[in-house]
Amino acid sequence: MLRRLLRQVTGLAATLFAASFVIFAAVYAAPGDPAVFLAGGRDKLTPEKLASVREQYHLDEPLVVQYGRWLWDCLHGDLGRSFKYTDQVADLLVSRLPTTLGLVGYATVLFVVLGVGAGILAAVRGGWADRTVVGVTTLAASVPHFVAAIGLVSLFGVRLGWFPVTGDGNGFGGTVHHLTLPALSMALGALAVISRVTRQSMLDAAAADHVEAARASGVPEREVIRRHVLRNALGPIVTMCGLVTAGMLAGTVVVETAFGLSGIGSLLVNAINTHDFPVAQAVLLLMVAGYIVVTNLVDVVHPLLDPRVRAVRSAA
Repeated sequence: MLRRLLRQVTGLAATLFAASFVIFAAVYAAPGDPAVFLAGGRDKLTPEKLASVREQYHLDEPLVVQYGRWLWDCLHGDLGRSFKYTDQVADLLVSRLPTTLGLVGYATVLFVVLGVGAGILAAVRGGWADRTVVGVTTLAASVPHFVAAIGLVSLFGVRLGWFPVTGDGNGFGGTVHHLTLPALSMALGALAVISRVTRQSMLDAAAADHVEAARASGVPEREVIRRHVLRNALGPIVTMCGLVTAGMLAGTVVVETAFGLSGIGSLLVNAINTHDFPVAQAVLLLMVAGYIVVTNLVDVVHPLLDPRVRAVRSAA
């Protein structure tokens, strides 16, 4: 167990290192010269001034040297200073992160409750319930985030006036009220995926021999579903829920922009538009790190839910 945990931590560190280099190199190769932006634009920009700015911000150094300097600073908690806001990047992330985490958490609650519930209903009831769930979730999966956002704003925000269409809200109640439409627009596609996975996992678990034996011995159907079917189906469901939640960190870019939320997604869009490279690098690194950490946590939790996986890994 200790050897496996050490191997997993080592793989996590190596993946983060490789991802950080790819992110830095990609931002470095993006169109636009940050030195020109830092110098105040091309108007009255002399070669001497441009060279001075490059030297001041170490932009005249080779890519590998710049990356090493940036990585060393990141490891010590210094993510640099924003070109646009002139604030510490870490401070910008701390101020914006609660909105994004609240949005992702709200959307996760929605798609887990509704998606798992719909999948269980389809698997247990069958017939018209199964066909309805499959049809509705297929439609939901085909709608992109920005289309869902526009439709929800038009119906519930403008016509009915039930929810605000911009802003983060104040206090717990205000925040939930403001984030309902953004979270719902993010959760629709995920809800479809989770319901399909839950349905198929439940059907596979229900076909096991011990489930038939439980029914034959007179165990009530409710207990059969709860103790034998759902319990054995939890592994794939939890795994997929974790993967979808991790992927939502990147999905906030579209939703936050559409609803005018001050999260890290909208911060990334602004950073890219203004060539604010330190902010773009930090946000991308945070998103990738969040995805890697969540997927590794899912990999750790899965054997705890499914003894069969734990037995296979112990034998290996």
